[in-house]
Amino acid sequence: MYAILDIETTGGQFNEEGITEIAIYKFDGHEIVDQFISLVNPEIPIQPFVVKLTGINNAMLSSAPKFFEVAKRIIQMTNDCVLVAHNADFDYRILRTEFRRLGYDFNAKTLCTVELSQRLLPEQPSHSLGKLVRALGIPMADRHRANGDAMATVKLFKLLLEKDVEKTIVTELIKTEIKKGIAPKLLDIVQNMPSRTGVYYIHNDKGGLIYIGKSRNIKKRVNQHFTGNTTKCKKIQTEVYDVTYEETGSELIALLKENEEIKIHKPILNRAQRKSIFQLALYVELDKNGYLNLKIQKFDGRKKEITSFSSLQEAKNTLFHITTKYHLCQKLTGLYQTKKECFQYGIKECDGACIGEISPEEYNLRVHTFLQEWDYKTQNMILIDKGRSIGERSAVLIENGIYRGFAFYELNYQITNPSILHNILTPMQNNRDAKNIIQSYMRKSKAIKIINF
Repeated sequence: MYAILDIETTGGQFNEEGITEIAIYKFDGHEIVDQFISLVNPEIPIQPFVVKLTGINNAMLSSAPKFFEVAKRIIQMTNDCVLVAHNADFDYRILRTEFRRLGYDFNAKTLCTVELSQRLLPEQPSHSLGKLVRALGIPMADRHRANGDAMATVKLFKLLLEKDVEKTIVTELIKTEIKKGIAPKLLDIVQNMPSRTGVYYIHNDKGGLIYIGKSRNIKKRVNQHFTGNTTKCKKIQTEVYDVTYEETGSELIALLKENEEIKIHKPILNRAQRKSIFQLALYVELDKNGYLNLKIQKFDGRKKEITSFSSLQEAKNTLFHITTKYHLCQKLTGLYQTKKECFQYGIKECDGACIGEISPEEYNLRVHTFLQEWDYKTQNMILIDKGRSIGERSAVLIENGIYRGFAFYELNYQITNPSILHNILTPMQNNRDAKNIIQSYMRKSKAIKIINF
């Protein structure tokens, strides 16, 4: 659990400042579960430049609670949490100073979003909160007020969690919990899972990842692992310490994240998935009569594939669709095995390429039209899909056939070209599996919106 906070102070000499306003959001990695926002009477005057900066003046604080009156609530909000703040050293020092005046030794583990953003967003010219959230398209209200800055930090931290594909932030949190000896039961773990689309991560008692999966219903899938009788399920049941998850809303992003993170982390129980699931591919070959044939074959890295498939049924269904759309011959696409004319010729749905009634040049022109339209290397597009909430959408960026990554954005933040996307993009690896996941999803999904540029 994280306590994301921001503190406004009176200003003044080091360790003599007083708190004028505090905002704390308790964040479970996915959503805010509690919050505390209050003005605080510092019992000392506010420096004039701070009044101009924050708009908080001495008169506003005269009837506000003093720090000792809100101290208990602050402890409740931060207990067993990692403190997250933009320039966390400052906020943590101020809190410790205030508690020390009350004779209490306040201690907490901290996480600084300035340092995190410098590591995960090195391309940004500035890492100040205002400039950073503006560059990332994060809406912000009440700048230099505790509530506005804390809420902006929540949204920034959520984006940084998405960009942390190596899972260092989450792993460190789990290690902290392990030191406390907190071992949740399987039933408790399942109850904390959402019935939504996303990726889930199964950790052992050292915080290490032993399995990564994706599902359109995370709770249901995790429950299947915990109640199953397969060898893999039994190993998960024996070794699991905790399960974390990331909602994606979009099944495409869940598939892409699962694919990439299995390759990065190589969890021991994902051995089978480290290999490509796309074992069949579509190739084009010239036959002895000069006609271009389309063939489904086992994937061969030495040959140029048009697209790939995870099953023979998917491959045949796609090839039937291609054959019909581009008016190709079922014999020359391998869908009808015969030494004579194809069945479609007999019912006048094939114009006879199978028996030489049209020239190779005329027929091959149709094949070339198909190849041109399916040439992934020339594709420049943004794939728009569902987000994690009603007011959100997801976007996957492909430039010159290269998968660049994905992003989530609010509906009032229009995505029409790649330059807007780049600032909020979570970069991902471009590889054969990612390409085939995208192509396969585009073939199957009716809900996805494609913006070509």
